[in-house]
This record gives sequence, structure tokens and C-alpha cells, in this order.
Amino acid sequence: MQENYEHYISKNIKSLYCRRLFGPIIYLIFSAVLWGVLPIASVVFPSKLAAVSDMGDMYGRKDVFVSATLDHLSFTGYTATRFNRTTGYYYYMDNPDKNECCIILLSPTTCEQGLPEIEQITVRGKILPADTGYETLLKNLSGDLSWTESGIKSKVNSFYLSEPDFRYRFGSFLFLLLAGSDAFVIITLLLFILFILKPEFSPPCQKLGHFGKPKELLDLAEEELATLPQLATEDMFITEHFFIETSKYGIAIVPINEIIWIYKHSTLHKLFWYHFSISYTLHITANKHVYIRCPKNTKSDIDGIIDYLSEANHDILVGFSEKNRQIIHGKKQKAQEEESKQ
Repeated sequence: MQENYEHYISKNIKSLYCRRLFGPIIYLIFSAVLWGVLPIASVVFPSKLAAVSDMGDMYGRKDVFVSATLDHLSFTGYTATRFNRTTGYYYYMDNPDKNECCIILLSPTTCEQGLPEIEQITVRGKILPADTGYETLLKNLSGDLSWTESGIKSKVNSFYLSEPDFRYRFGSFLFLLLAGSDAFVIITLLLFILFILKPEFSPPCQKLGHFGKPKELLDLAEEELATLPQLATEDMFITEHFFIETSKYGIAIVPINEIIWIYKHSTLHKLFWYHFSISYTLHITANKHVYIRCPKNTKSDIDGIIDYLSEANHDILVGFSEKNRQIIHGKKQKAQEEESKQ
């Protein structure tokens, strides 16, 4: 017995939080994949497009969300529509260095519903390759200029900059969502590691702070459990001064003299119409608003625990009833009033 239960509570706390490391680590791996695959950060922090002729290279690097200052834009006379609504206006600008023309799709508000000329403008946009709308535009422009389609394509950059496709609000929301969730998961992961290294800082032990110094009470509970537990089931124990639970659902430690109400609740498990088992949950209410649930136990184990606790502390109310609930509720109100006076 001495060997089996030596530091048994601390070992179970470490084991519990080691298992819980799995979820945060998987999420961080999934999040890292999203950050790598989706250009989320570049929506909030777009790259600077030094020259429109660099659009192809930047698209190849998947650096598609950019900020650009554009000069001498002229309206082509054509617009982009979606669901019978004008979403953008096509402009063109010359690129003397490359002896080519570049197409820019501006939002209606930016170009004031199609200004004929724009001398200079700074926009945020998304670099896109030639698509159906772009091909249709070039086809129409070639007809207007009496050019062949191959001729105009040789003079126009095969990539264009689209301001309407730069979804800043959605990108910012996604960025904040992922960054916030990552920060939360990282903090959770660090706390789990702390609880593994220092079990006395874990929530089950910190609840003991309502009744004294957590580290001292944990050491006393460990010593009593290692020396001689008064009652032991598969995952519930009673020592001279403590009730202890060490199950896969959680860890709980509470001084017996602080318990004020105990009862069991049965749960019928069924698959479709077939009832295949009944499990029992032990509910414990202690002073200082401490609540403990010990789920999925057998009736005999819980009955043994209830009988022993009720004998060890005659002030404990046993069984669920409206009368007991009202008594406990009255005690809580009285305790709250005393705390408020202090």
C-alpha cells in the first residue's frame, strides 16, 4: 500500500495534464498549416508593390496581397459585375520600362463610379492571373482598338491588380481569430506544462486554497493516502481528513470536515432503443462554493463513499431532495452575507 500510493495524487495530476497536452499541440500544428497555406498575415500587412511589372513574380511567391501607388490611370470603359451588381471598374496604365500595359480593377468608391482619368492613387489589392472576366475585357478591348487578341495579349501584363478582391475586413477578422486562438492555446499549453512540473499550482490543488495553504494540504493528503487510506475504490479514496478523486475526468481533493452535502445521480446509457448500462455520478458540495462531480462510477462504490463520509462527518446532508437543497441554499446565502459584512 505504501509503495502503490506514494505521491499518488501528484502522479495523477501530471498524467492528467500530460494527456491534455495532446489537444493544444494538434491545434497549433493545424494553425501553423493554415498560416502557411493561407496568406492571412499579408492581408493585414500587405507587401509593397514597387512596380506593376513585378506582379507575376510576387504571385509566384504567393505574395498576392499588396499595397501599390499607381500613376496615370485611364478608364477602359468596362466594368466587372457580380450578381447583377457592379463590383469594379477596369483601368489601364502604361509601363514604359516594360513597354506594356497593366490592368487595374478599382472599387466603385475608389474611382468615384468611373472617373475618366486618375493621376495618382494608392490602393490595396490582390494580384490575380488572367481569368474569364479578364479575357473578356481583352477581347472587347482588341475589338475597340482593331487589334487581334494575340496582339493585345502581347502588350498587356498577364496578371492584374484587383482592389475589390482585397477583402480587408474578412482577412483582419480571420487574422485576429487565428492569432487570438493561438495565443489562448499557447497560454493553455504553458499552464499545462506548469501543472505537470508543479502539481501544487494545478486547479485541483488551488481549490484547496479555500481551506488553507494548498501545498501543505496537498502534502498532508499525499501522506495520508500513502500511509493508510480508510476507503479505496477504483478512482475514489477517503483518508483520515480528505476525500480524493483521481479519475480520467479530473482530480479532486476536499477536506471531509468542509463537505456539507452529498448525493448520487443515475444516468441511463442507451443505444437507440436498447438500454445497455447505468452509471452513477457522485455530487459533493463543500463550503466556499466548492462543487465536485465524480461521474461514471458504480452504485456500490458511491454508496460506500456516501456511507463512510456521512459517518465521518455527521453534519453532511445526504441525498438529493428539495428540503436539502433549500438548507444548502440558505447556508450559502448566510455565508455570502457574512463575507459581505467583512
